[in-house]
Amino acid sequence: MRKIYFIALAALIIIGTSCGKGGSNGELVGVTTKKFKNKEVPFGMVYIPAGTFVMGQTDQDITFAQISQNKQVTVQAFYMDETEISNKEYRQFVNWVRDSIAISTYLQDDQYYLKPKGQVDPNAAGKKYINWKKVGNGSAIWGGKKGRGASANGPKLQAMYYQGDDRVFDRNEVDVRLLKYNFAIMRLRDAANSRKNLTSKRSDFILRDTVGVYPDTLVWLSDFAYAQNEPMVKGYFSHPAYANYPVVGVNWRQARAFTVWRTRFNESYKDSRRLPKRADYELPTEAEFEYAARGGRIGTTFPWGGPYIRNAKGCLMANFKPGRGNYIDDGGPTTVNVKAYYPNDFGLYNMAGNVAEWTSSAFDESASTFTHDLNPAFSYEAKSDDPEVLKRKVVRGGSWKDIGYFLQNSVSSFEYQDTSKSYIGFRCITKFQGRDIKDRL
Repeated sequence: MRKIYFIALAALIIIGTSCGKGGSNGELVGVTTKKFKNKEVPFGMVYIPAGTFVMGQTDQDITFAQISQNKQVTVQAFYMDETEISNKEYRQFVNWVRDSIAISTYLQDDQYYLKPKGQVDPNAAGKKYINWKKVGNGSAIWGGKKGRGASANGPKLQAMYYQGDDRVFDRNEVDVRLLKYNFAIMRLRDAANSRKNLTSKRSDFILRDTVGVYPDTLVWLSDFAYAQNEPMVKGYFSHPAYANYPVVGVNWRQARAFTVWRTRFNESYKDSRRLPKRADYELPTEAEFEYAARGGRIGTTFPWGGPYIRNAKGCLMANFKPGRGNYIDDGGPTTVNVKAYYPNDFGLYNMAGNVAEWTSSAFDESASTFTHDLNPAFSYEAKSDDPEVLKRKVVRGGSWKDIGYFLQNSVSSFEYQDTSKSYIGFRCITKFQGRDIKDRL
């Protein structure tokens, strides 16, 4: 009897599905898609709702730059890193590049590649993919507590270390000049501008770049004359004490390369972890950064509101330079932990102070007059032989070495895209897919 009930139930299910979306009966029902959770906030990020705000100067302009003219704009929803990218997060990128080069160029050992189902030889499938679960934190390759295979790899990896007179005390130290990341991205704006050119090819709008990924640790000396910052050169990026401090010494091209890698890294785990499809990771535009820094407040001077830079108890609200020769009164002589101080109303830390941050926007004094009022953005892909004025990129937020003026939400400054500084870092965004996180799908 139970068997009869089971057969009847199965028949009803089949009939129900045949009359539903699976069978259109000649009607337009659309392409069925897999459901996904659109309300899942990426790890370490916060949701920034869509909104409109008055972009530009709200307080004094002591530099008389007169470039932050007021303009009401609208920004679509996006996710943003709640903190600046830290040293330990950027090291994950550096180690990924290091291990990729070690496996693909020097080791060439099949044990580190994924094996296609039903096949023993990974070469049989054509292109090979690294098995990152086996690589883990790299100890299986380079050594460590669990680095059992490191001794066998030693001779093969010797070429990745500094050689000859470049060695210090005969130590094996990875030659960071070898750590280069190759990537390709679409230049969609150029493609849009040439869409009526029938002679154009897709390859005309693909940007291919090779970027050295290791940060310039010497910025702690090169940025300052007659300053004893050698300990920062040796330890800031590598010592565990600074793991949760913002990465510095990264130029604009390196920051963009990180966003491309982060996109690919996320996509490589989507199938196994069943994560929803996300938009590419990017640097924020100048408008997105200012909108996020304001935290939903209207007409305020600083991310915490203002107009003062101290709270009611007299405590400084950010990491900056309070006075001539005085770097310490805010709690840190240089950078501090990425979660120091209170977050703004969106939940973002250090949108003013600590380190200034790269944006995706090119710097132009008159940008506010010609950019659109919906998702305003101005970008320019500067070539190596372009004049320096075309290589300027907008930096926002002010830093530990800046006076309070540069911490204002509306203040914009610039740095050249191929330079790295001890006071400039970055954080990423990814656009929200849809109108609003509260939408019912």
